[in-house]
Amino acid sequence: MNGLVKTAQRVMQNYVKNASITCALVSRSQAPVKRDFTRGIWHMSCSSRLGGSTATNILHNHSNTCSCGCGLKALHTKDQETSQAKRKALGERELVEFLTEEIVAERKAQKLKTLPTEVEGFQVKGDGAEVVLTKQLKDEIVKITFNVNHTVDSEDFGEGEVQTEKQEFTEMRSKPQFEVDLVRGDTTLGFTCSFLQDPPAAGDEYNDIFGIDEVTLYKGEWSEKVYAVAGDVLDGYLYDLLMNLLEEKGVSNEFVQKLSDFSTAYEHSAYIAMLEGISQFTIGKK
Repeated sequence: MNGLVKTAQRVMQNYVKNASITCALVSRSQAPVKRDFTRGIWHMSCSSRLGGSTATNILHNHSNTCSCGCGLKALHTKDQETSQAKRKALGERELVEFLTEEIVAERKAQKLKTLPTEVEGFQVKGDGAEVVLTKQLKDEIVKITFNVNHTVDSEDFGEGEVQTEKQEFTEMRSKPQFEVDLVRGDTTLGFTCSFLQDPPAAGDEYNDIFGIDEVTLYKGEWSEKVYAVAGDVLDGYLYDLLMNLLEEKGVSNEFVQKLSDFSTAYEHSAYIAMLEGISQFTIGKK
């Protein structure tokens, strides 16, 4: 009797254990089905009770799930796409209208309608923002190179000068840093020069409007290995002699002032050309 009871208990325990496992397996396999079925019921109930106006309102409700405010998770409607296209067209049209007026105003303000091909005996060659001036002497070539990018600043008024009411804006002038190369054969004596921040005072013994930033000497092509010395650590007398040398080669105060005039006109012309390019790009012309 006891043996029968024990056997019956084992049978019952195995049955319960197997039933639990079976139920667990069934519940795992049925869980996704149950979720899918529930989602299907939600769609059917919505589709049955949503009228045309109600559905439209839901589609047009803005949602934080899309930055354009299209509604239900990046679902774009024709009205929204049309509205976005209109805003884009309006922005482009306003840009073109402004550029048209700006180009006319800038052309009126141009002092030089045609850029010169020569400045004080130096032949001018421009390539984008870079300008090269060259002059051939008896036994050497003098080459001046500068770039007009980020060189424009408003012309400050001197002490005692007052801006007139008719003058709305101060004159914009280009004062670029420039390289002066004296080339003899395969050897180059190079100078890096820039405009002085403070103009010379009246009656000052040294009335230079530019200074030497760096001096170097090399053969062949320049490289990072070439030694250079800063102008502010040069011996004072040597510095003056080098400034005199530049003046003898045609790089004087008067020439550098005309270089600034040319650079100002060149930069202004490049600015107008860029405005015209942006306008053509906006309206779709190549």
